[in-house]
Parts: sequence; C-alpha cells; structure tokens
Amino acid sequence: MIGEVYHITVEEGDTLLDIASEQQVGYEEIRHANPDTSLWAPEPGTEVTIPARYILPPVRREGLVINLAELRLYYFPDTPKGETPTVETYPIGIGRDGYDTPLGVTKTTMKLENPAWYPPDSIRQEAAEKGDSLPSVVPAGPDNPLGERAILLDLPGYLIHGTNRPDGVGMRVSHGCIRMRPDTIKKLFSRVGVDERVNIIDRPVKIGRDGERLYLQAYPLDEQKAGMDALIRALDETPGAEERVLDYTRLEAVLAASNWRPTALAPLPEAAIETQAQPHRWYNAFRDWQQSLETSREETESRDDA
Repeated sequence: MIGEVYHITVEEGDTLLDIASEQQVGYEEIRHANPDTSLWAPEPGTEVTIPARYILPPVRREGLVINLAELRLYYFPDTPKGETPTVETYPIGIGRDGYDTPLGVTKTTMKLENPAWYPPDSIRQEAAEKGDSLPSVVPAGPDNPLGERAILLDLPGYLIHGTNRPDGVGMRVSHGCIRMRPDTIKKLFSRVGVDERVNIIDRPVKIGRDGERLYLQAYPLDEQKAGMDALIRALDETPGAEERVLDYTRLEAVLAASNWRPTALAPLPEAAIETQAQPHRWYNAFRDWQQSLETSREETESRDDA
C-alpha cells in the first residue's frame, strides 16, 4: 500500500475539481470521497477528503500498469540494484461506453512532443452526425485534444496523451485513449522510455497488506454479482486471506460504497473477536451468497421464458 487519506480545507473560489487537480486525484475519486460536497461551489471552510491511499495492483510491478476500474496509472521505474523500488501514480481518463480502452500487455513505441491529431473516420463521422465537422488533421495547439505530449502504444490508434480538457481526467470520456492532465503527462513523458512494458487491467476490487492487516479497496460496479465475483477473485489471489476471520458486514458495505478508500478486512487487534475464530466462515459465505444470486437469476429467467 502507498500514500495516505488526508483532508484539506476549501478556500474562497475553490471548486472540487481545482482541489482534485492540485492533489493529483481524479474526478470520480474526489466525487465519491466527498458525496455531500458541492462539485462547483463548495462552502469555504469545508473539509475535503483526499483519498490518496492506494493498494498496488496485484500484477507484475514493471513499467506502466493501468487499472481501468480505478481510473489510475501506476509507473514502476527500473530500480538500480540495492536501491528501494519506487512507484509513481497518476489519475487518468479512459474510454467511454462504446469506445472501451483495450485490456492486455503491450509496450510504448514512440514519444511525441506537440503531436498533430489525425482523427479516424469513425470519430469524424460521429462529429458530423452531431452537426460538427473535424478536419483530417488537427495541428498542435490549444484546440488539439492530444495536448502537448503523447506516448504511442503498440496498439494501433491508442495513446497515452495530454488533453486540452483536463476536467475530464478521472472520467470515462475518451474514444479509448488514456488521457492525463498536462502537468502529469509531462512528468511521465520525461520518465518513460520506448519499449517499456504496459499492462492494462480492469480490477474493481483489490486486496492489500499493511503489516499484518489486510485491506480492501473497491471501485464502482454495475451490479452486485460483479462485485462479489471481483471480491472472490481478489481473495483467491491473496495469500492467507482464506485463513482470516473477515468482517462480512464491513466487506458488503465497502462494495456498496465504492468510495475509493482502503478499508480493513478485520477488526483492530484490540477489538479482536473473543469467540473461537472460524477463518473459513465468512470466506465461504461469499461463495454461498454468489451461488444464491445465480440461482435466483436463473429462476427469474425461467419464469420470464415461460
């Protein structure tokens, strides 16, 4: 786990998006962490939660790891022998419905400063249907949606790039590319080389360890079953999770809230369960609940067919 959850105070004229940009969190992150705070006109003096504590993705820690579910990029630079490994993390914007960012392992192929944009025919046609027109080439400048930096991937048509609309970072708004704020793409651009490994994943539930305690971090999902599937997968991938007494009520609440913040899977040591531990009870309950959901859905579909 890296980072921490902390709080700052709104000053006169601040918007929640201004604060998100300054603190390097995305739109959905700041919104879910502060559901009762106005996005555009927060009251001065209001305390805003910055959910900047992250469980590292459960994949190989090399190059770039992009987790679509949390709208966040992790960069694991090469570490000289004998030195402590480091990680950098930045909020991103990704593909919206119908323009999903592809999953899988790829690599960086080229780095461009002040790139021109060649909108594909599909995007030009979409613009035309809305009554707009796009040229075949958009030169570098303030109207270029690629911003001032672009890192090409070994996936034709897909890039990691800046943007001329930074408020969209932390949202699903692109045509499949990965957007970054102008300041953060400059930082990444100077650090990332060509032929670096890029792993694009979609993990809506992560489990991490801080000392002897396990934590759960969840991001919004469309349905309850998807959340349980993701949770069971994360538990299966976590050594020792099946031997812990897990707080079932707390896990269910974390999945429902999806507020980006890691939550402990078990009580604090001083609040440990006094009765004899039953490590597999909650773990197996998840599978039972999942099965009951499947059965209920199948019965409903059978009645509808009839």
